Amino acid sequence: MEKRLFSGIQPSGDIHLGNYLGALKNWVALTKEYDSIFSVVDYHAITIPYDPSVMQQKILDAVAVCIAAGLDPNNCTLFIQSTVPEHTELAWILGTVTRMGDLERMTQYKQKSQQFNQNINLGLFAYPVLQAADIVIYKAEAVPVGEDQVQHIELTREIVRKFNATFGDTFPEPQAVLGKARRILGLDGQAKMSKSMGNTISLTEPAQVIQMKLNKAVTDPARIRRTDPGNPEICNIFSLHQYFSSEDEINHISFECRRAGIGCIDCKKILGEHIIAELSPINETYQTMRHDHDYLRQILETGSQRCRTIAQETMATVREKIGLR
Repeated sequence: MEKRLFSGIQPSGDIHLGNYLGALKNWVALTKEYDSIFSVVDYHAITIPYDPSVMQQKILDAVAVCIAAGLDPNNCTLFIQSTVPEHTELAWILGTVTRMGDLERMTQYKQKSQQFNQNINLGLFAYPVLQAADIVIYKAEAVPVGEDQVQHIELTREIVRKFNATFGDTFPEPQAVLGKARRILGLDGQAKMSKSMGNTISLTEPAQVIQMKLNKAVTDPARIRRTDPGNPEICNIFSLHQYFSSEDEINHISFECRRAGIGCIDCKKILGEHIIAELSPINETYQTMRHDHDYLRQILETGSQRCRTIAQETMATVREKIGLR
């Protein structure tokens, strides 16, 4: 029997290069190995300030980008989290076996609490419990994540162990599946590439905007003049070359940078050309697809029907196990 995989993406802003390298490209490859379920996790998106009037369009845009980037609805299941209410029901139940101290230690909660200190809400605090429910309600054995999400998967495994020990063997312990791109830094060269940090390149931006953003991106902070030798090992632009440039180009840029034979602007121009070449077909497909709401909703409804069937079966078992049948 084919193993099952689950992952989700938020509709809280434009899907960016970090999402593409850290998630989408890996998702596409993994659909060949797993029964893959991918969700637009809209409940997670409302834990920080957002505009309700554009939420539906952002959901459809997220689906359109995923498909344009290579996810084939014939080879995976796509659905919206909130259309399967069993997610939140299971989250409440899992919350009863989750320790407060474990949630307080979550790095993402600490970061978000600082960033949105005027809205530190219960949803933000309990985010990892809902995330655990998203995964285990489908009894997924694999979860593709970046390095920053490994802590969440470890907590999910702990929650599963506690539930199974308390109520009997019910859920498998999911395993984190790390792709090649572990942690993509933003254009500031400091923080993870993030919509909320504003340090991203969107998959759907025009070519000239992509190059303009790259031109302003932080490089080796010690290299002030064009004639200064650089250190590619600490340059975020050089790290992005690893995903878009050939091995020969990477070696050439590394050598020339160290001897000041190539400047940062030249390095950014080469990177921009490669990024634009890869993203342009995705953007073209997305621009056409995002307006075909009927097609996108049909895919999502088909996915929701399948996921509701699985989730209802899981919840019937869970309710019986906890004595609420």
